[in-house]
Amino acid sequence: MEGEFGESTNAIRLELNKFEEAGMLKADIEGNKKLYQANTKHPLFEDIHNIIKKYIGIDRVIEQIIGKVGQLEKVYLIGDYAKGIDGGIIDFLLVGNKFNHEYIANMTGIAEKRIDRKIRFLFMEPTEFVGQVPTAEAGLLLWES
Repeated sequence: MEGEFGESTNAIRLELNKFEEAGMLKADIEGNKKLYQANTKHPLFEDIHNIIKKYIGIDRVIEQIIGKVGQLEKVYLIGDYAKGIDGGIIDFLLVGNKFNHEYIANMTGIAEKRIDRKIRFLFMEPTEFVGQVPTAEAGLLLWES
């Protein structure tokens, strides 16, 4: 993170500790590492989450696909972005029926150019999805009908 932000590791650690003390982050210790993730129960989580979605362009991707992809019930952000890691690839889980794969492919190409990131979709029917609800660590619910 220090290379990404141009700050020392100590400065970043202090800021992360402040967010943790404010209840905005949760932390787990694994060996000699402290791993942080967003506290989805914090009162400001939704507002911050919406700002981040707009910043990385996820809001535009969702707007483009909803209503024209089939019988969409839910959209989840999964993979690295759901964990707060900008790996350059945005993975979505679409839950629904009768997906219009041609439309999704066309819109994906347009969206990838706009946000300068690769986009991938995983499709599931509601019957497949039952009992496989992503956890807060594995996926973030972005939209629900």
